[in-house]
Amino acid sequence: MLKGFPVSIRNLNSKVKVFLTVLSFGLMSSSLAEETNRTIKKEVIHIDAIDWCPQICLDSSRPGYVIELVKKIFENTQYQLSIHIYPWSRAIKNVTSGKADALLSPAKSEAPNLLYPKLPVGYQQMCFFTLKNSNWHYDGISSLKGLRIGIAADTSIEELNRYVESHPWQFQFQPYHERYLAQSIAKLEKDRMDSFLFTKNSTLFALRELRKLDEIKVVGCVSKAPIYMAFTPVASKQEKTSVMMSVFDSKLSAINETHYIKKLMASYHLPTESKS
Repeated sequence: MLKGFPVSIRNLNSKVKVFLTVLSFGLMSSSLAEETNRTIKKEVIHIDAIDWCPQICLDSSRPGYVIELVKKIFENTQYQLSIHIYPWSRAIKNVTSGKADALLSPAKSEAPNLLYPKLPVGYQQMCFFTLKNSNWHYDGISSLKGLRIGIAADTSIEELNRYVESHPWQFQFQPYHERYLAQSIAKLEKDRMDSFLFTKNSTLFALRELRKLDEIKVVGCVSKAPIYMAFTPVASKQEKTSVMMSVFDSKLSAINETHYIKKLMASYHLPTESKS
């Protein structure tokens, strides 16, 4: 027994040495990992957007399908997103001047000076809305004669853009902000306009929220247009922007091969094929 005791101690010491060596290596690896995390900082993409539910919403638990899609696109990349909400015209100006890196989510005709990736994040369709008891229905340019029409500034109504430019006296331009739809509905009810134009799903969403679905109706739409995550054209940011756009298209192309967008749109009770 006594003869074996020193051997047992030696074996124990050997095991302790191995344990301490492994522990030391583990601590060193942990320290290196922490140091790596501290030194590798993600690049921030500053994004300006508008309150435009169900595309872009102020509810952090339901931020809108465009916000959810963009977050998915840049997930597990070298970027982190910083999103700020502004009135539409100001958001366009901020991205155009380089105060922000990207804009959500214009049609190309709404901000033609910005840079656009290959792939859109969805589609929008502008529609006319009137009071439920109105007999008017949009049926092409000829049906607009003599009407008083509300429209958000710096928005595109596709094939009617030229008509708006040549008949400005028919249109009541308002800055687009969180009160735009409520103000437009109030003007209809007070007979200060005959109809207003805005994106179909956003207006129907607002009408449900305001309990006005039984009082306001859709009376015709213009053609659909793709909407994008558009980037600043400022020359000093060109290299950064080029890489961001490349990552955007690559990641979104991969996502389009999955069922993610179909499930996302369904969660907002929207059809996948329109994304409007």
